[in-house]
Formats: sequence, C-alpha cells, structure tokens
Amino acid sequence: MPIHQIETLRCFQFDSLTDSRLVHAVFSRHGGVSPRPWHSLNVGGTVGDEGERVAENRRRIFSVMDRDPDSLYDVWQIHSARYVIAREPRRKKPYHQADAILTDVPGVTLLMRFADCVPIMLYDPFHQVIGLAHAGWLGTVRGVARSAVRGMIEHFSSDPAEIRAALGPSIGPDHYEVGADVISAVRNAFPGKANLYLNSNGDSTYFDLWVANLDQLKEMGIRQVELAGICTACHSGDWYSHRAENGVTGRFGALIGLG
Repeated sequence: MPIHQIETLRCFQFDSLTDSRLVHAVFSRHGGVSPRPWHSLNVGGTVGDEGERVAENRRRIFSVMDRDPDSLYDVWQIHSARYVIAREPRRKKPYHQADAILTDVPGVTLLMRFADCVPIMLYDPFHQVIGLAHAGWLGTVRGVARSAVRGMIEHFSSDPAEIRAALGPSIGPDHYEVGADVISAVRNAFPGKANLYLNSNGDSTYFDLWVANLDQLKEMGIRQVELAGICTACHSGDWYSHRAENGVTGRFGALIGLG
C-alpha cells in the first residue's frame, strides 16, 4: 500500500481502490494541530482533545482530498455489526449508532475513526457503491464485515464477486493479546475456525483480527481483498494505538467518497 504525501498530510492508499471515480485515504497521525498525547492529526472528538482542534484536523483531511466538509457522514461507533445507509450528508442530524456506513451518493463522504481497530473499505465499481466499516474484536466477533457486505447486496444489488475490499492499518496478530472473555467469544462465534484466529505464545493468546475479517469477506463471496499489513501497535509513531499508548491517544481517520 503506497504512502502518499498530500500537502502537509501523510496518507496511505490502496492500489486496488485506485479509480478516477473514487477518493479514499487512511490518514496517519501527522500534520494536524493537536498537542500531545493526541499529536497531531486527531479526528476523535471523545478522547479529551479540544473540539476546535479536532474540527481543524478534519478540515485539513477534507481539504487535501478536495472534499466539501459539509459532505461528511459519520456515526457513533459502538463495536456493533450495525450498518446505516447514508442518503445525504449527516450535517447536524443526530449520530446513528453503527459501525458500518454504505452509500451510492457522490455528494457524501464517509469518515470513521480508528486506533487499533480494523478499517474496512468496500467498493462496488459496477453499481458505484462504497462502504466503510470499523472492526475491533467485538465488531469482528459480531460480524460487521459480513453485515456490511450483506447491506450492499440487499440495498444496492451488489455482486460480492465484483466488490473490492481493503483492510487498513490496525493492530497486528503478534501484538493483540487477549484474555479469557475474548477467547471465549471468538470460540463461540467461529466454531471450527477459532484456532485459525487465536495464536498462543507461552501463557499468552493473541487474536488475529486481520485473518478473521479476511475470512468473513471471502465467505461472503468477495474475491478481491487487499491487506495493508501495517500494525498500529508496532508503528505508533505513525498511527494512533490504544494498546501501545495505554489508552491515552487520539484517533486517525479513514475517508472514502465517490467522485
């Protein structure tokens, strides 16, 4: 996944999502106005940073992508498998509680916030439909990736074989140590496959969010999946990592919109 410098911001973009009708980026933590511990391009409004700084950081992201800030549609992320359909920008309407957003409206820009959870981007180039999902351990266990694809099928007649999927920077399988509650949830959610997602090292067990979400997408019939393979915990100098920074950090933004 190539690294791009756009004006003062660094972002990552997927080769498989390169299309003149699509804009997308996963932004690093560099190039914003927030001080430590949110240094510096924090787009999370619930982590203690001042609202004015968060708004400026978001404005910078929209500016470099040549998107109108008023085209924003975001949600209150709750680690669920819920999706919403964005028919128009959210503007000042109340947040929906969800962890995936779908749209076929060019005048809508989807934005979500991350700090170890997996950003999942979806693009149907034939029906011109996009999706953005947020998959932490709980969203993964609840099947948010499957839910988002199912929403594209049911509401937009997408063919999974034509959908392109991409998984952005997130905590890697060697750093996401989990306890008994998560282990139990994974075993219950993925009978017969849990051992593929849970890796033991001594007394520690690690949950592979990447493979678990890749498998969900493939089980839904998606053939084109690109994995960034960048661990946010390993590279917290470039990405916010809730785990590596002991919960005191910001949120990086993932943005996608139809051109």
